Amino acid sequence: MPNLPDVVLWSIPAFVLLTVIEVVSVRIHPDDDAAGYEAKDAATSVGMGLGSLVFDFLWKIPIVAIYTAIYELTPLRVAVLWWTVPLMLLGQDFFYYWSHRGHHVIRVLWACHVVHHSSRKFNLTTALRQPWTTWTVWPFYVPLIALGVHPAALAFCSSANLVYQFWIHTERIDKMPRWFEFVLNTPSHHRVHHASQGGYLDRNFGGILIVWDRLFGSFVAETERPVYGLTKNIATYNPLRVATHEYAAIARDLKAATGWRERAGRVFGGPGWQPTPKSAGREPVTEPAA
Repeated sequence: MPNLPDVVLWSIPAFVLLTVIEVVSVRIHPDDDAAGYEAKDAATSVGMGLGSLVFDFLWKIPIVAIYTAIYELTPLRVAVLWWTVPLMLLGQDFFYYWSHRGHHVIRVLWACHVVHHSSRKFNLTTALRQPWTTWTVWPFYVPLIALGVHPAALAFCSSANLVYQFWIHTERIDKMPRWFEFVLNTPSHHRVHHASQGGYLDRNFGGILIVWDRLFGSFVAETERPVYGLTKNIATYNPLRVATHEYAAIARDLKAATGWRERAGRVFGGPGWQPTPKSAGREPVTEPAA
């Protein structure tokens, strides 16, 4: 297995430089309608990013063990060559789309991903606001390992995908050329993804490519200025609370649940799932006849 570069590590200087440029740009040419920067919010995002490096390292220990076991069991092998790396990137981006979409529609997965959407600002530091519980992501990439992609090659592709998405967390870029907007994820597409308006919710899940959203019916173009954050925002800059608030909400809902159907819905239903009388283990109320 050839040594592949740590693209996240090598990109850190660029992250810092681009963030400084964006901050200066916002100060020199402020946009009254833009989300802009807030010191506490940006500090929380950076803190979440630093914390994610530590927790990701811990989660990788069991995940790499599982991937390695699957890789050793499969007879397939994909060599790391100049022409196979783009194909692996394409495959990783495809499964990233489904992982990302799944993390929006299944509440226990959303409890992980909600961290990234918890800021009401949208700038390059928002890209650093990463979850601390990424153990929910690994099952989505099992097919790639089973097809013979080495775990280290998958890690490289995932890192490249993450680095690409850094620059799309900005309001300072309006629209890219039409061909670019049609094929690739852009700041315009990703602003929609981070918006909390009803028409924008759960849209534009692509990582590098936006074509997956176009193919699978989840694409929406940016037509009005987004309002960022959650449908029910959290009023905290405490990184620990940001990282765990949805898990705590699930625990409260499970404690109050009155039946197993309701418990299952609270965990595996959508983030906005509410029990019907039947799923909550209660008899439905029958309205008296007129």
